[in-house]
Amino acid sequence: MKLRDIVKVVEGVVLTRNTDLDMEIDRACGADLMSDVLSFAKERALLLTGLTNPQVVRTAEMADIAAIVFVRGKLPPQETIALAEEKGIPLIAAKYTMFEMCGRLYKAGMGSCDFVGES
Repeated sequence: MKLRDIVKVVEGVVLTRNTDLDMEIDRACGADLMSDVLSFAKERALLLTGLTNPQVVRTAEMADIAAIVFVRGKLPPQETIALAEEKGIPLIAAKYTMFEMCGRLYKAGMGSCDFVGES
């Protein structure tokens, strides 16, 4: 799914400049524990989180996350946006809860970072 389609599905707002809206992302995960992101997220996945501090971007970089969606209408501080732009990680803000966002993306065909059944 293209990032532009993801933005439409979550009714989000792109917060970063020079964002490649044609970027393909085929799976997503939702987490507020960055240790879970490092343990279970698949590379080039979409991360949904309620955390807005710069550490989220640093974790996303380490886990090779493609883009971050902030849930519940949360907006990151400018330092988080600046770091994301420096690292080339798109940031999106949306008003819905993480549960709602995951449901919307799943219904639209987004895959999961779930490792059940994978070898």
